[in-house]
Amino acid sequence: MSGDHQTLALVLFSVFVAVTLAITTWASRKRHGTAEEFYAGGRLFTPMENGFAIAGDYMSAASFLGIAGLIALYGYDGLLYSVGFLVAWLVVLFLVAELVRNCGRFTLADVVASRMNERPVRIAAGTSSVTVSVLYLVAQMVGAGSLVALLLGGTSGAAQSWTVVGVGALMVVYVSLGGMRATTWIQIVKAVLLMGGAIALTVLVLVRFHGDFDALLSTAAERSGHGERFLGPGLKYGGSWTARLDFISLGLALVLGTAGLPHILSRFYTVPTARAARRSVVWSIGLIGGFYLMTVVLGFGAAAIVGSDEVRRSNPAGNTAVSLLSLDLGGGADSTGGTILFAIVAAVAFATILAVVAGITLASSASVAHDLYASLRSRSRRKTREAPAKPRSEVAVARVAAVGIGAVAIGLGLLARDLNVAFLVGLAFAVAASANLPVLLYSLFWRGFTTRGAVWSVYGGLVPALVLVVLSPVVSGSPESIFPGVDFQVFPLQNPGLVSIPLGFLAGWIGTVTSEESPDEAKHAETEVRSLTGAGAV
Repeated sequence: MSGDHQTLALVLFSVFVAVTLAITTWASRKRHGTAEEFYAGGRLFTPMENGFAIAGDYMSAASFLGIAGLIALYGYDGLLYSVGFLVAWLVVLFLVAELVRNCGRFTLADVVASRMNERPVRIAAGTSSVTVSVLYLVAQMVGAGSLVALLLGGTSGAAQSWTVVGVGALMVVYVSLGGMRATTWIQIVKAVLLMGGAIALTVLVLVRFHGDFDALLSTAAERSGHGERFLGPGLKYGGSWTARLDFISLGLALVLGTAGLPHILSRFYTVPTARAARRSVVWSIGLIGGFYLMTVVLGFGAAAIVGSDEVRRSNPAGNTAVSLLSLDLGGGADSTGGTILFAIVAAVAFATILAVVAGITLASSASVAHDLYASLRSRSRRKTREAPAKPRSEVAVARVAAVGIGAVAIGLGLLARDLNVAFLVGLAFAVAASANLPVLLYSLFWRGFTTRGAVWSVYGGLVPALVLVVLSPVVSGSPESIFPGVDFQVFPLQNPGLVSIPLGFLAGWIGTVTSEESPDEAKHAETEVRSLTGAGAV
């Protein structure tokens, strides 16, 4: 785009950013000085509102930009992300949602620490939560960079870099000023807009092919350059045993990782009861399921209408496939219709990124303040005999933490700007499934689980996952790596989940059976009753 059309796109895009800032300003006028109001929005949201917010929090840049891009480039193999992201919610619904709502207050560590030696468990769980959140944030930064660079008329590195910085600054403003209340309303608005945008594009793609899905697939295969192989498994994850193991590893990470994501777990605390938390998940599954069905049409539509080669030329990772599709469906790059549709899609995608980064930043800053800061503060308080820290001071720490986490995510986002956002989210899911899920399930369901087991479970999954990522082709050893000029690759898989997830469960078991600590039967019984009945839940 150029000239007046580019100006129109930028104006429409800017309007939405202004609207989200207005929502934040409105929400910031509400009283949120206490920890409960800042972290959980006062627990006043209805199941439907929270369900929309969960969907808005979950359907990230990986969903709207990354998955469609992977399908446009690799066809059938890109579908794994859509299937994995959706199936994961069955794990959340049946194993996590209600129990977590009953056992915790604000963070994952609340659930685990309820029956353990609190300080080491909080430090371990808090560290893990912040790490997962930063990795997830990096993916959103990369998606924002690709999107706005295209909006500005190119894919220049400078445009992507400044966009990453701008998104980081905006997310700090949203979280610091508005807390959970503003974050939730932004997520609700974003979910409505995203579903509307996806429905509109899906209808336009199907109308282009007169409702003939077979014609859509045939055209996509023809324009992909791969022929019928495009519609069968193996284009990306086939051939060698390494690629097949990577496929299994990614599937495990996607299905198990959602239940360990801090920003998803924190959403269950924003409703008044466990029943409301369960109903929230049902609402979110309906929205998310419908959306992922549409990503299939959008991905194959981009391949059929835009062409896989054109998508790859615009962005090698495929992150601009939906944006290019919207331009074509609206009438082309030089048409007013194409400009308007592209600007709307860009605004919706950017809203997606802003809503998700706000939720992640809030969850990670809560872990820093509520788990790490509170644990370290309690130790120094015992030495100096100070009065306990007030909730308001904890909220102040959370606001400062949001700034620090934003800075780290910006730096990593600048390094990883050329990677596919869905792929980057897959790494975050692998770390979440390795470090957070084992300790969460053991705490809820294993009577003999001990403090040592909890700490070993977290670090036993977290450290191997991070080390394997550093030693994988993601970081070095291939032209698509973050550092293509060096090669210290040792681990052959791009996703560590196949190795690190079992290690997390194994470390928790070894730590427990070798522990000299006797499990507190009374605390476990209390946790069990509370998790299943909600008696005593906050």
